[in-house]
Amino acid sequence: MAEPAPLRIAFTNIPRRLWAGGHNYQRNLFVVLSRYRPGAITPVLFAGTDDDPAEIAALAGIPAVEVVRSPVFDHAAAGLARVGGVARAVAFGLDGPAVAEFKARRIDMVFESARFFGWRLPFPAIAWFPDFQHRLLPQLFSKRAFWRREAGFRMQIASARHIMLSSESALGDFRRFYPGRSNGVSVVRFATEPPSGLLTADPAEVIAHHGLPQRYFYLPNQFWRHKNHQLVIDALDLLKRRGLDVVVAASGSTYDPREPDYFAALMSEVKTRGLDASFRHLGMIPIEHVYALLRTSLALINPSRCEGWSTTVEEAKSFGVPMILSEIDVHREQTGGAARYFGVDDANALAEHLAALSADAGPIAARELRPDLDDRVKAFVADFVHLADAVMQRAGTR
Repeated sequence: MAEPAPLRIAFTNIPRRLWAGGHNYQRNLFVVLSRYRPGAITPVLFAGTDDDPAEIAALAGIPAVEVVRSPVFDHAAAGLARVGGVARAVAFGLDGPAVAEFKARRIDMVFESARFFGWRLPFPAIAWFPDFQHRLLPQLFSKRAFWRREAGFRMQIASARHIMLSSESALGDFRRFYPGRSNGVSVVRFATEPPSGLLTADPAEVIAHHGLPQRYFYLPNQFWRHKNHQLVIDALDLLKRRGLDVVVAASGSTYDPREPDYFAALMSEVKTRGLDASFRHLGMIPIEHVYALLRTSLALINPSRCEGWSTTVEEAKSFGVPMILSEIDVHREQTGGAARYFGVDDANALAEHLAALSADAGPIAARELRPDLDDRVKAFVADFVHLADAVMQRAGTR
């Protein structure tokens, strides 16, 4: 009996500068699908003509990934192309230009992430809800931004999309915020396996390149208010007052359209408090540098107030890097208690963790991938492929 043809799933590109976690999620998904289930799924990535050529080329280099570039998927002009697509999807029930591209590429299924293609979409679809940040932290959203995000979720739910979540914590939020919904809902916990080609940078050279000391903590989160960098600055200030010199290296995008002045205000406070030597902002750095710095850090810090399933935590787990995490439900779920935790407003507890790990003597050797990583990644791949097949079968097209 002949093997079924690979399932052709449409993904839309997530630029790293806009959402590093989403970009890394899709890149990792494509890599592990090709490695552990070759021939099961062909990811077809639809990118805009204004997307970063180097990012797109890297994704196109992953085995089995097909890339389509079209102005239909542009992010330019403050997102007007995307807004237009959503308007068509709402007004006519279909984002016609996007669907035409899907049909031309013989798509079997659509993976919706932060974009709705209409209730008349002629393909089975999975809608990925990474988290419910706007419901958990509504104060961080303008009314317009809140309802734009909420309307997207509600339209996907009303259009009978199968909802994919990344944690049991998110599943609890979904049931609380959208009770009585009859959509199929699945939890698919992702695991990351960095490609060997991204682990070739010499950590010592990367550390020297960024002017860091041999002992530092690493915080690779985008500068969005809910990521809670403020608490780290407060903790460093407490340590400075105690005469302790601790360095936190922070990398990630400083762009947040909701609050464009946030990063500048944060760094102004760093300067005012005299913490320039303690809080080092490295900017958007190559992913090879991210892995090098993670592997040789004293610990990963993630002080976030809200996560769906943290990419940075998952990457730290891949290398066995110690973790200092905010005590939110999903962090507990993701690490099974194998981390140090602090309250999202408890700068003193965070300072105590930083001081305790800083007191350990000796240089940090670059950590290697953990031997149990394959099992976690295989489980992720199996769950994703099983979900895609199940959704196709329910639609009667597989």
